[in-house]
Amino acid sequence: MMNSNKYTRGYFMPPVESLKWTQKEYITEAPTWCSVDLRDGNQALIIPMNLEEKLEYFQMLVDIGFKEIEVGFPAASETEFTFLRRLIEDNLIPDDVTIQVLTQAREHIIKRTFEALEGAKDAVVHVYNSTSVAQREQVFRKSKEEIAQIAETGARLLKKYADQTPGNFTFQYSPESFTGTEIDYALEVCNRVIDIWEPTADNKVIINLPATVSMSMPHVYASQVEYMSDNLKRRDHVVLSVHPHNDRGTGVADTELAILAGADRVEGTMFGNGERTGNVDIVTLALNMYSHGVDPKLKFDHIREIIEKHERLTRMRVPERQPYAGELVFTAFSGSHQDAIAKGMKWRELEERAHWTVPYLPIDPLDIGREYEGDIIRINSQSGKGGVAYILEQSYGIDLPMEMRENFGYEVKDVSDKNHKELSPEEIYDIFMEQYVNIEKPIEFIKFAYTQNGEYEVNVTIHFNGEEMVCTGRGNGRFDAISNAIKNEFHVDFSDLTYREHALAIGSSSKAISYVGFRSEEGEVYWGSGIDTDIIESSIKGLFSAVNKMLVNKVHV
Repeated sequence: MMNSNKYTRGYFMPPVESLKWTQKEYITEAPTWCSVDLRDGNQALIIPMNLEEKLEYFQMLVDIGFKEIEVGFPAASETEFTFLRRLIEDNLIPDDVTIQVLTQAREHIIKRTFEALEGAKDAVVHVYNSTSVAQREQVFRKSKEEIAQIAETGARLLKKYADQTPGNFTFQYSPESFTGTEIDYALEVCNRVIDIWEPTADNKVIINLPATVSMSMPHVYASQVEYMSDNLKRRDHVVLSVHPHNDRGTGVADTELAILAGADRVEGTMFGNGERTGNVDIVTLALNMYSHGVDPKLKFDHIREIIEKHERLTRMRVPERQPYAGELVFTAFSGSHQDAIAKGMKWRELEERAHWTVPYLPIDPLDIGREYEGDIIRINSQSGKGGVAYILEQSYGIDLPMEMRENFGYEVKDVSDKNHKELSPEEIYDIFMEQYVNIEKPIEFIKFAYTQNGEYEVNVTIHFNGEEMVCTGRGNGRFDAISNAIKNEFHVDFSDLTYREHALAIGSSSKAISYVGFRSEEGEVYWGSGIDTDIIESSIKGLFSAVNKMLVNKVHV
């Protein structure tokens, strides 16, 4: 049974107002990114990656452009140790990439960590201990001073073993469970660590503020980060890092506001993999910046390949609605959305604007390797005329007249609704061809001949009820004369004749397509289409298609 009185807020506000970040509108440059997929992400998998899988994942991260990659907790298991040794001994770490390793503040673990790093050119050694009220009271049962001394011991041990090990090492400290720690106390512990490490301009240290468990709204975390940024010792020589988790579903917002508040560096994972609800999703963060015109310094122009590799190696699935990466995130089924997107794409094509402003699409799907056909507009019973027309034009070069789109849209929706399914572009094309194009029953057009003496007179040869026959008509033009021939022979009437044609630009450039519509004497609107190598014959076939639809409907009625 739910009882809200069981809970209270477990975070701590800074001792002074810390709201300068609210004066900033947006992020102006990408932070330093550190992938923790091979540690935080891997430890959260039902089946952790094996050695070869981790090597492949590492290479993927390098290809994406990560310059800092946490490769594990080498003292925690033989697999982690072996993986790090393989990276170093096989020279798999590019010169512009720095690996990061994690260690507890315990001497035998730190010693083993540096043994694993032997031969590494550059590495971040990340030491942590938990500082929150809950951890101090329930887990460690230690005072604030005792917890601070653990951090200081870890800091001194990092210096000791770094001095004994060849290589270029950067130190990092995290007050784990920072979000549940009194902020002035977290600052005190971090400054005591900084005093031991004595960073300089050429030898900076990293102070990492993890939202190990997200406990507040994003603005609170931002104020906590700002207070720390303003009050850390030797701030110019400190890289301020954040490591948000997504317990409250606000990992991305926490991180973005933390960057406004002074964070220089972000630790996260691909697609938000990680313990419980996961770490912050670096893909979303990076592409959010990209959508504001900021270069994220990471390459996601082949997102489908990245997703395939991530899912195969982690055995985790990227959800359909995952921002930017999900299968359906650029997809519109709604008719009004489809219409707006189709018009926006056409407007962009005609206007040739520098900046992307298409409705409902925050970025151009092509930029990350997605496709317009099949990715943006997909058709089901909720779809409208704009989306259906867009599919035909993009996939088959069939540009329906505006007046015809509603008519065809209802045909497509009817098929989708009756079959309870999404329709592929091929199925939409088949509906169009079967229901509108070159319809030959009950009247099949064979040929025509004409004479002109002021007005046109035509003889139209048709096939009807198993017999070939000739219809005669007069008019101001060939098309008008043929229309009158049909009216005379079959005793029907129609008006408001509409006609348009164009070359078929996709698949068959030598053919023309015509669209013919009219209003019957009962007030019903009918449309037909004709395709032929001859533009005149394509228009005649379009007229006969519309007439045949009308005649069939009259019989059914």
